[in-house]
Amino acid sequence: MFNIAVAQSGGPTAAINASLAGVFSGAEAYHEVDEIFGSENGIEGIIHNKLLNLRSIIMDERDKQLLMKTPSTILGSCRFKLKDFEEDEENYRKILDTFKRHNIKAFFYIGGNDSMDTVMKLDRYFKAKGVDIRVVGVPKTIDNDVTETDHTPGFGSAAKYVATSLQEIIRDSRVYSIPSVTIVEIMGRDAGWLAASSCVLRANGEPAPHMIYLPESDFSPEKYLEDVRQAQLRYKAVIVAVSEGIRCETGGFSSELTDAFGHKYLSGIGKYLEKYTSEHIGCKVRSIELNVMQRCSSHIASLTDIEEAERIGRAAISAALTEKKSGVMMTFKRISNNPYRVEIVTADINKIANREKKFPREWINTEGNNVTIDALNYFLPLIQGEPEIEYRNGIPVHFRLNQ
Repeated sequence: MFNIAVAQSGGPTAAINASLAGVFSGAEAYHEVDEIFGSENGIEGIIHNKLLNLRSIIMDERDKQLLMKTPSTILGSCRFKLKDFEEDEENYRKILDTFKRHNIKAFFYIGGNDSMDTVMKLDRYFKAKGVDIRVVGVPKTIDNDVTETDHTPGFGSAAKYVATSLQEIIRDSRVYSIPSVTIVEIMGRDAGWLAASSCVLRANGEPAPHMIYLPESDFSPEKYLEDVRQAQLRYKAVIVAVSEGIRCETGGFSSELTDAFGHKYLSGIGKYLEKYTSEHIGCKVRSIELNVMQRCSSHIASLTDIEEAERIGRAAISAALTEKKSGVMMTFKRISNNPYRVEIVTADINKIANREKKFPREWINTEGNNVTIDALNYFLPLIQGEPEIEYRNGIPVHFRLNQ
C-alpha cells in the first residue's frame, strides 16, 4: 500500500477542479492506493507539509459531481518557481521529506506552462537521487498555450464565456442610432487563443467581432484606425476583440510588474485603444476588460471541457500507476473535428516546460485583423454542451472546503 498526492497551481479555471476529481476517482479505483492527499497552495503545501486527506473531504458521488462543476482551485494555488536543485536543494529536501513521511509514491500537478517546470525539475531530482516517486503533469490554462497538447482543460469554458459575453455586448451596443466602437480586451499574455476564439459567433451568423487582434500578428495603430473606419461603412456598432498581449511601437499599455516566472502583468490595451479611437474618430467609444470573470465562470461552462478535464485527470493516474510513467504530461491528441474525437496520450515534460504554443499564423488573415475558418473549426467542438448546475436560492452551488 502507498499514498499519492495532487496539487493545483497557476491561474484558476472553470475546469481545474474537474481534473482534481478525475485524479481522485482514478486513484480510488486502485486498491494499492491508501490515502489520497491534496496539497494546499500548490507545491508550497508540499514544501511546508500542508496536506489534506481528500478521502475525508470528497465523501460521495454528489461531492465529486459538485466538485467538477465548481470553478477555481479548492486546494488553493501558487506561483512558486523552484530553483534548479544543483543551485539550491533545500526545497527539494523538504519536498522529499514530506513525500517520505506520508509514503507518497506518485505526485500529480495540475497546472500550466510554469507548473510543468516544477514537474520537470522534481522528476529530474528524484531520478538523480534514485528515488522511486513518479511525477505527472495534468495541463490546465485558459490561455491554451501549453505545447504538445491539442488544447488545455479550462480553455473551452473560458472561450464559451468570452463568446457569450461578446454576444451580449453586441446586443447592447446596437440599441442606439448613433455610431459606436466597442473594444473588448481579452486575456492572453503572449498567445491570442482566447481572443481568437471569439470567432465562434460566426457559426450562428454573427458578423461581430468585426476585428480580432492577436499578439501573433503585427499591430499598427494607424492600420487599426483604418480598419475601424472601413468597418463603420457597413456597421453602425463596430465591435473589436483584442488580446491583452498585443504590442505596438507606441507602447503605452505594458506593465513592468512581473510574477515569479518573469512574466509581465499586462493590462490597459483596451483603455489605450479607447482613448486613441476617440481622439482620431470621435464617435462614441467604450472599452470593456473581461478580466478575471473569463477564468472562472462556471455558470456558462463547456460540458465538453468539464468532461475532458475529468478524463485527463483520471488518465494521469493510469499513466503513473499502471504504465509506471514519470516526467510526462497528459495531452489531448485530436483525431477529427467532425465528428469531434480526441485521445489522451502522454508527452515528455522536457518538451513542454517553459515553452509556449502560439496561435497559428496561418489561421490569421492577410490583413492581420481577423482569423480564418480553420480557427472556427478548431474552436467550435471545445465549447459544446452545458453541465447541469445545482442551484440554491437562485444561485449556483459550489463545493467548498470548511473555512
